[in-house]
Amino acid sequence: MNRTEIEGFFKELQERITKALEECDGKASFEEDNWTRAEGGGGRSRVIQNGNVFAKGGVNFSAVWGPAPEKITRALQVNGNEFYATGVSIVIHPRSPMVPIIHMNVRYFEMNDGTWWFGGGIDLTPHYINAEDAIHFHKNLKEVCDRYHSSYYPQFKEWADNYFFIPHRNETRGIGGIFFDRLSEDREKGISKEDRFAFVKDVGNLFAPLYIEIVNRNKEKALHRRR
Repeated sequence: MNRTEIEGFFKELQERITKALEECDGKASFEEDNWTRAEGGGGRSRVIQNGNVFAKGGVNFSAVWGPAPEKITRALQVNGNEFYATGVSIVIHPRSPMVPIIHMNVRYFEMNDGTWWFGGGIDLTPHYINAEDAIHFHKNLKEVCDRYHSSYYPQFKEWADNYFFIPHRNETRGIGGIFFDRLSEDREKGISKEDRFAFVKDVGNLFAPLYIEIVNRNKEKALHRRR
């Protein structure tokens, strides 16, 4: 497996997710902005807005490379001087407050010294918490995690809860989800690069069916206000 294969998956994931969200919305389409980075690489930024279901959202792909600044290599504690990074990042804001906001990103990073890792996460931020939706969301995330290791879901859920904690409110953002970073080879547990990539692919592939099911459950609900 090489970075070309990983980049190809992320490009194709962006295609499938944007198509699924357009079909769900039924009105708006994504507008695309292709950009390049002078030092190396570029990406495709896609934005949907003013739709039947989605007020605004972005599904973005990038693959960039080039010299790694010394302050970055120090912060990441790596020894190489050239980096490569690719991934997909998503944030969707629906029109109705009854439909939750969602965020996801899946990414891959490597250095020319042989260092590499995967990272990412997915979390749901409803305006009004629906217990059934919350249970369904976490059940699906747990099922994906459990395919790979029993420690994944509790570890990555806790990581998300801590990562998205809002100190001044003393609460987490929304109902949380999973968050993970620096997933590399673990010979003691028998986890290979292929295993890590398979997990990240399953997280990415879960996004559209899981979120669209939750959208369809809630998009026709009226907001009842108390006088």
